[in-house]
Amino acid sequence: MEDPQKGGSTTEAALLNQKLKAHESALRGPQASEFKRKSVRGGVLTVFSQSFAMVLQIGTTVILARLLAPSDYGLQSMVFTLTTFLALFKDAGLSAASIQREELTTEQISTLFWINVAIGTFLTLIVAAAAPLLAAFYKEPRLIWITVASAPIFLFNSLVFQHGALLARAMRFGTSVKIEMFTAAAGAIVAIVMAAKGFGYWALICQNISIPFLCMIAMWFAMPWVPGKPHWTPELRSMLRFGGTITLNGIVVFIAYNTEKILLGRYWGAASLGIYTRGYQLATLPVQQLITAVHIVAFSVLSRLQSETERLERAYLKSLSIIVALTVPVVICSALFAKEIVLIVLGPKWLGAAPVLRFLAPTVLFFALINPFSWFLRATGRVRRSLNTAFLICPVVIVGVVAGLHSGPAGVALGYSAAMVLLFIPIVIWAKHGTGITSGSYWGAVKQPLISGVVTGAAGWLVHMMYRTKLSPVPLLSVELVASAVVYFGWMLFVMGQKDFYFDLVKTIVQRRQAPAESAI
Repeated sequence: MEDPQKGGSTTEAALLNQKLKAHESALRGPQASEFKRKSVRGGVLTVFSQSFAMVLQIGTTVILARLLAPSDYGLQSMVFTLTTFLALFKDAGLSAASIQREELTTEQISTLFWINVAIGTFLTLIVAAAAPLLAAFYKEPRLIWITVASAPIFLFNSLVFQHGALLARAMRFGTSVKIEMFTAAAGAIVAIVMAAKGFGYWALICQNISIPFLCMIAMWFAMPWVPGKPHWTPELRSMLRFGGTITLNGIVVFIAYNTEKILLGRYWGAASLGIYTRGYQLATLPVQQLITAVHIVAFSVLSRLQSETERLERAYLKSLSIIVALTVPVVICSALFAKEIVLIVLGPKWLGAAPVLRFLAPTVLFFALINPFSWFLRATGRVRRSLNTAFLICPVVIVGVVAGLHSGPAGVALGYSAAMVLLFIPIVIWAKHGTGITSGSYWGAVKQPLISGVVTGAAGWLVHMMYRTKLSPVPLLSVELVASAVVYFGWMLFVMGQKDFYFDLVKTIVQRRQAPAESAI
C-alpha cells in the first residue's frame, strides 16, 4: 500500500483503499460461491432499482403527459440532445477505467477525481456559452435560459464519478440502489409539483437538474472518501487511453442514435419531436432500464473475472440470456399493443406516438442482442473493437433515419429499425471474433427467449384480433398482457427447458439472504 501522505493522499483515503483491496482480494479468491452470491444479489438489487425507476418514470409520464404539451417535451429534447452529447465527455471514461483496473492506488483515484472535476467545470462553461447558438439553430429563443439552467449538471456529476467507481469496485450495489431510488423519486416529485403549478417545460428542466444535485450529496455521505492532491503516475497513461477510447466510442454511438432527434427537431419542429421522443421513451425505457441495471453489475463482475476465461464467458452468456429473456415480452407488447399502451399511458392527444412505438420494436430487440457485447469487450480491454463496431453502426443508422425523415416521426422510427436489422449479423460476427464466444454458444444463450417470443407473438396477435372491438383500452390491454405473459413464460420455462436455470437463480438469491450480512466498507 502506498504511503498515506504520498502525493497528498489522506490517511482516510489510504485506509479506505486498503479495505477495498482486501474486499476485492477475497472476491477473487477460491470462494467462487460467495462471488456468485454477491454477483446475483447485486444483479437483483440493480434490476429492482431500475424496475422501480421504470415504474416511477412511467407513472410520472402518465401524470406529466396530461399536464404538459408536446412542445414542452420538444423544448426539453432540443436541450437534452446537446447535454447528452456533451455528457459523453463528462468523465472521459475514467470511472470505467477505475472499475476495470485490477489494481488501483489512492494516488491514481485522487488524480482521476481532479481530472473529472476539471472536465465537469469546462463542460458547464461550454453549455452555458452554447445557449445562444442552440436557440438560433432551432429558431427558439426560450432555449437560451433553459440551456444555461441545465449547465451545472456536469459539475454536479463530476464530483461523484470516482465515488461511484469505488462503490462499484467494492460491489456495494445496495448502496447505489438506495441512492438511485431516492434521487429518482425526488426528481419525479419536483417535476409533478412544478407542472401542477403551471411552470410548463421548467418542470422537466428542474427535474433533470435536481437528480444529479441530490445524487452528489447522497454519494458523499455513502462514500466518505476525500481525494488527495493530484499526482501523475505512469499507469495513469493507460487508464486515460482506455477512458478516451470509451469516450470516443460513446460519441460515435451518440451520433448514430440521436441524429433522428436532431433532424426531426430541425425540420419538423418541437411538437413532432415531442411525439417521437414520447414514443421512443415508451419503446426503449423498459429495456434501457434493464440493460443499465445489468451493466452496473456485469461490468464490475466481468472486470474481476477477466483473467479467468471460462468463468468470464459463462457469466457473460448468462447475463445476455437474462437480458434477452426479459426484453422479448416488452418487444412483443410494443409491436402488437402500441395503440392501447399510448392511449393509457399518454392519452388521446399522443396517438401519433403509437406508430413510433410499434416501428421501434425491432430496434429495441437488437439493442438487447448486441449492446451487451460492449460490456464483454470493455471488461477484457478490447475497447478498440468496441469502437470499431460503433463506426460500423453509425453511418448505416444515419442513412436509415434520413431515408425515413420525409415521413415524419413514424418514417424515422421505421428507418431506424430497418438499419438495425441490417446491422445485426455483421455486428455479432465482428464483436465475437477471437473472444472465445462461438456462434453456437451465442445462439444457445438467446434461442430459448427468441423462440418463445415467436410463439407468444402469434398468441398475442390472436388475442388482440379476438377482443379489439369488444373491449375498451384498459381491459383490452390487461387481457393481452396476461395472455402473452402466460404463454411466454410457460413456453420458455417448461417447453424450452429453462425452468432449472431460473429456479437455480432464485435459489442463489435465497441463499444470499440467509448468508451473513455483507460487511460495511
